[in-house]
Amino acid sequence: IAKRQLELWMTNYYKNRWENQPYYPEVLIEKKALEGVFAKVCETNGVALGACKGYPSLTFLYELAVRLKEAEMRDKIPIILYFGDYDPSGEDIPRSILENLEKFGVSTVELRRILLTKEQVIRWNLPPAPAKLTDSRTANWDGLGQVELDAVEPRKLQRLCQEAIDEIFDPQLYDDLLDEENTESTAFTIELRNYVNDEL
Repeated sequence: IAKRQLELWMTNYYKNRWENQPYYPEVLIEKKALEGVFAKVCETNGVALGACKGYPSLTFLYELAVRLKEAEMRDKIPIILYFGDYDPSGEDIPRSILENLEKFGVSTVELRRILLTKEQVIRWNLPPAPAKLTDSRTANWDGLGQVELDAVEPRKLQRLCQEAIDEIFDPQLYDDLLDEENTESTAFTIELRNYVNDEL
């Protein structure tokens, strides 16, 4: 068992793919039901995924603020890639997120609304439904109507999420990180092997 564990240590050394990138990203989606659609893309890219479930709770935002402040301390640029419905609340949630994050001491975060926008609804010919009259923001909203994020085909959501991540990810910096990882992994393996041999 000990020998197998040592082999795993020697062959599973890797660095965080965002370690030398300028950004610290998180993907936020309005609906928890779509977590499964976004999960694989986020896991593959080493990006945290959070479901707001409408307007996110203060607990959710506080925990998010802690992570963003830790990123700032590492000289990262915190950025939120947001995917939400096109409706009065969906358009207002990003404002609410930023406003509450600022109350928790995070003022430098950038929030990019990736989906859904009025232009996308028109371009993709997504049929809007009447905005909910139960939403207090509907009376002062002059949008086209309500279009839920679910109206976009899952593979398209995944592709757009990947493109949004790619836009802030520097592949040259990642190549540099892989070179560093390979060098450190080799040195780590040699040191570990020498240590084991000395102990035997």
